[in-house]
Amino acid sequence: MKYTTSITTALLAGSVMAMSGHSMAKPNDGLSIESNAPANVQENFQKWMAGERVAGRNDKCFGIALAGENDCAAGPGTSCEGTATLDYQGNSWTYVPRGTCEYIVTPDGEAALSALDRNIP
Repeated sequence: MKYTTSITTALLAGSVMAMSGHSMAKPNDGLSIESNAPANVQENFQKWMAGERVAGRNDKCFGIALAGENDCAAGPGTSCEGTATLDYQGNSWTYVPRGTCEYIVTPDGEAALSALDRNIP
């Protein structure tokens, strides 16, 4: 019972973070948004890039963080936040405003809502 409570607490904490509209890792100048992105997506992306808090839920966006600036999931041999060892590491993610990840482009290619097979140490 205690083990289940711990898992439930961890899942709840993660959900609250994802819904809080707060991203821990910072965006970087290497990111851009596709020109065909809807106007509201472009607006949210620009606000996020400027460091403004964007209300609403966030998505985990893979392959957009610079080395050491990911929010989590940096693959085997790493612990979590800030442990990506390569720029745009495909198996690390950063929280972004919901709906923007699908339109983000990096110098190494498109971002994704799931892990990418690029820049893996």
